[in-house]
Amino acid sequence: MGIERTPATLLIAVCTFVLCGILTAGLWPFNAPRNEVSWLSHANGLHFRKYSSILSAGPFNPQLADSACSLEIWLKPKRIRSSGTILAFYQPESHATSFSLRQSLGDLVLQRAGQNVSGQAKKVKVYIEDILSHQKAVLVTISAGQSGTTVYSDGALVKRLPNFKLSSQYLTGQLIVGNSPVTTDNWSGQLKGLALYNRELTADEVSQHFLNWTNGSQPNLAKSVSAVALYLFNEGNGNTIANHADSATDLLIPERFFVLHPQFLERPWDEFRWDWNYWKNVGINVAGFIPLGFFFYAYFSRLRRAEHSATITIALGFSVSLTIEVLQALLPTRDSGMTDLITNTLGTAVGVMAFRRRAVKAK
Repeated sequence: MGIERTPATLLIAVCTFVLCGILTAGLWPFNAPRNEVSWLSHANGLHFRKYSSILSAGPFNPQLADSACSLEIWLKPKRIRSSGTILAFYQPESHATSFSLRQSLGDLVLQRAGQNVSGQAKKVKVYIEDILSHQKAVLVTISAGQSGTTVYSDGALVKRLPNFKLSSQYLTGQLIVGNSPVTTDNWSGQLKGLALYNRELTADEVSQHFLNWTNGSQPNLAKSVSAVALYLFNEGNGNTIANHADSATDLLIPERFFVLHPQFLERPWDEFRWDWNYWKNVGINVAGFIPLGFFFYAYFSRLRRAEHSATITIALGFSVSLTIEVLQALLPTRDSGMTDLITNTLGTAVGVMAFRRRAVKAK
């Protein structure tokens, strides 16, 4: 039996099933899940799973001068073919992420706030290729000064970035670890150590610090007068990770997974990323709304009063998508973005065209 001859009641049931399925897929799990951060049982450190995020108790305050800076992070990604925000500094007064580290497959992405020639805000990013591609714990050191930024892996030089300027001003505000402060971009893996300094580390210091981290003499790093933060992750339990340089910026593990300042209908150019997950989500969003366009158009086209069935169906797809995006702004596991609104509406239109083509062939 062709769909054109399907009883109206059955067609209504199918449309209802499709609509409920889309709403469930778009809004599940309907609330903030428990924070999945846990302590490593065999070593110092934290394990970040799918829904994991922690934050500093207070903001990192800007230095008196726009000085040099360094960051050390000892981490192990859970998967190579994955992506997510490892850490980020968020400045609530300007609603800006001043600096972030992301995993993009085996690459490490350094991103900071910047401006174009017209004075408009833009993101400045660089990729450190394959630094996370060996499925092992690695100590990444980022040391920045007047001559640019230098990146080290396990104490050895990896890349010099003379055009990527970084200073202590970027490492200020609320520190978020395991997720983006403005969208759901969670990272999975192990975090074994983190330190910040308000000066540029020399190559010899980077090498010595690597030995300190790996042989268990990390407390020696806290004696450095330039240490702004030193997290050893050696507590083993509890919801607080001590900053051995300044307790005002201890890290906290909330009970629930969170996005600090979720965006509402994020702009497509801000959502865009050159990675597999982005294009996979685009494909899912288009494909997910094709059944809505197909079956609702089949139903509306059978109603005499629905003279503009295609327009009504596409408008319905847009309205359903907009409803989902508005509600997703309230859910930390979801992102509210205009890209989904566009791709969902496109998927609805594809469903309409698919039914039209089928109907023409059936005649």
